[in-house]
Order: sequence, then C-alpha cells, then structure tokens
Amino acid sequence: MNAPLTPALLTTCVFGAALLLNVAVKLWLASRQIRAVARHRGAVPAEFARAIPLETHQRAADYTVARLRFGLLELALGAAVLLGWTLLGGLDALNGALLDALGPRPLLQPLALLVAFALINGLIDLPVSAWQTFVIEQRFGFNRMSARLWWADLLKSVALGVLIGVPLAAGALWLMQATGRAWWLWTWGAWMAFSLLMLVLYPTLIAPLFNKFEPLDDAVLRERVAALMARCGFTAKGLFVMDGSRRSAHANAYFTGFGAAKRVVFFDTLLAQLTPPEVEAVLAHELGHFRHRHIVQRIVLLFALSFAGLALLGWLAGQGWFYAGLGVTPNLPASMGGAVPNHALALLLFTGVVPVFMFFVSPLAATLSRRHEFQADAYAARQASAQELSNALVKLYKDNASTLTPDPLYVRFYYSHPPASERMAQLGARVSPA
Repeated sequence: MNAPLTPALLTTCVFGAALLLNVAVKLWLASRQIRAVARHRGAVPAEFARAIPLETHQRAADYTVARLRFGLLELALGAAVLLGWTLLGGLDALNGALLDALGPRPLLQPLALLVAFALINGLIDLPVSAWQTFVIEQRFGFNRMSARLWWADLLKSVALGVLIGVPLAAGALWLMQATGRAWWLWTWGAWMAFSLLMLVLYPTLIAPLFNKFEPLDDAVLRERVAALMARCGFTAKGLFVMDGSRRSAHANAYFTGFGAAKRVVFFDTLLAQLTPPEVEAVLAHELGHFRHRHIVQRIVLLFALSFAGLALLGWLAGQGWFYAGLGVTPNLPASMGGAVPNHALALLLFTGVVPVFMFFVSPLAATLSRRHEFQADAYAARQASAQELSNALVKLYKDNASTLTPDPLYVRFYYSHPPASERMAQLGARVSPA
C-alpha cells in the first residue's frame, strides 16, 4: 500500500527534487563554461588581440577551468553536507545531543545549536578555503598570503564571530521568543538596524583589523581624483590605499561606508598597474553607481527580500511539516518542556534550504547587476574618458586572468558584470574618433 502524501512527505519530495535539479543545472552550466573557455583557448579574440598576448589569454583560460573544476567538488560537498544536515538527520542529532547536555533552556540551547552548527560548517569549509588559496591561487601566481597570515585572518574572523555574531544571535533568539507571533517583524527591524550600523562602523573598526589603510600620497593622482569628485558633486571622508598585495595579486577599487562615513579605497595592486587617468576612469565608474543610486537600490532590495523572507520564516516556523519534512523534530520533547518551538532549528533549516530555490531566479539579479554596470560605465565615459576606462579594464582582465570567452548562458546565471566583449563594445561606441 502506498503511503499517503502528507505535507511533510510532500516537503521532502519538493526539497529533494529542487536540490537534485539545482545540482544538475549547476553541473551543466559549469560544463558549458569549461567547454567554451577550452574551445577558445588557442586564439585571443580579435578585439583583444593587440592588447593581450596569447600566453596571457591561455593562462586566463587555465585559471578559469581550474577554478570551475574545483567548484564542481565544492558543489558536490555542499549538496552532501546539506543533505546530511537535513534529510539524513544531522541537524536533528545535533539538536538532540545539545538538549541532552544542556536541558530545555529556551535561550541557551538554541544559541548553542547555532554556534555548534557554525563551528562544524566552518571546519568543513576550512580545507576548501586552504586549497583555493594555497593550491589554485598559488599555482597561478595570485596568492601572496603566508600560512601564518591565513591563520591570523581565520582567528580574527572567529573572534569577531564570537564578539559580534553570538550576541546578535542571542538577541535574535530572544526577540523570537519574547515578541509573540510578530517576532519576525521585530527581528527584521533589528537586523536592518544592525546592517545599517555595520555600513558605518565596518570601514573604521573592522576592516583595519585585516588590512592597513594609508592616505593616498600620490599628489598627481590625488589632484585628479579631487577634481573628478568635485565635478561629480561627490564627497568622501578620505582617499585610502589598502595593502591588498599582502594577500593577493588581484586588483580592485571600491567605496565603503554609508552617508558621511563613505571612503574611497584603492588596492595598492591597482595603483601599481594603472596610470592616473585610468585610475580616474575606474573611480568615475564607481561614482556612477552612486549617481544612479545603485547602492541605495540594492539596500532597499535587500530590505524587501529580508522582509519577505522573515515573514515566510515566521509562518513556516509554526508548521510541523516544515521541520518533519526536512528531517528534524519540530519542538522540544514533551518530557523536556512540551511543544516549545525551536526557532534556531527553523532559522537553520530556512537559511539552508532557501538558497536551493533562489538559485533559479539568480539570472534576474545578475541581469539587474549587469545593467547597473553598463550605466556606471556610461557615466564614467561622460565624466572621465571611455578610452581610459577601456584601457584600464583590459589591463585588469589581463592581470586578474579573467576569461574573455565565457559561455553566454553561464553569463546569464552568474556574471554580475558584463563579459569583456560586451563591455568593450559599449565603451568603444563612446570613444571619439581620432
């Protein structure tokens, strides 16, 4: 006789099918990208032939393929770990062990569950991170981290997790327990307030724990940057150079902070690779994001998605089939306090399962991000120079070993920035004829 299709069984089936489809699509996309990159390895695209040597192009292809192949192993490991935590009973076993050890303490036991879960996942991810840094990045000449610095960064991250993450988790759990059925709304408000606070505090309190930030001392570049920012009507708290070369040969520039706490940060590797006019054009691109309010739009979108996600979690946390269908016991056993909802279990299940489904809408987010990049490029072309931005981007593609020949479908799912050929074509149309 066939078992009846209960809500819990349906949840199990839907989650299992979604996870299987998620892994299959990611494998398919990665294989397409590997084939596309390998197929064009033997020749530099015509539009880049004068700027990028064949040897550099082939190095970028090999780097891309190496990362993709390792990514397949990460994908398999991630799927196995998620299955282990859910349908195979790992999270339920961990929760039960902590109940036996700590008893039915409404705040302490759920908090211990969150901490233990984070520690175990961190240990699982540790060899993955080490391999990426000391094997793949090292092989292609990008890694500049010593083992000592890698461990120091790890210990600092753990310390920050204890000092910030644990109190934050405890506060969230308290809100979940103390504010009744509308706990998700209170939790959302607290989370948004914390996120905004971190935008202000991160540049001055946390980032300097990992990197050194020195004022920009290049007088010529500083003058160009000041003139650009004046033209754009933009103010910042300071111009800084970050010692990115301590960890990697990759180059970048970015804005950090919010409101009056905004900072302009250049990687020292970027300043070593680009001329002042090229740096000015890259900075103009970043200013374009602010001029078009892309940062504000992304913050608002994050707030809206967080609101919807927590509202959904607030409903799911009260549904027994949500827990049972994902392999865990929904409440504390009757012998240990009765049907007391375990909000930590709901939170862990939700944050583990939702990304499986959200992957299928990732092309929408990627499309929006690429559109923003085109808009920022157009702004940079007006405020600085399309030619200098084009020159800078070609140097960055070359020095960062970015592939010039991605698979179009892979781009649609994963690329937050337009591929090199599309971006150069847009900028080329804005270069005045000689």
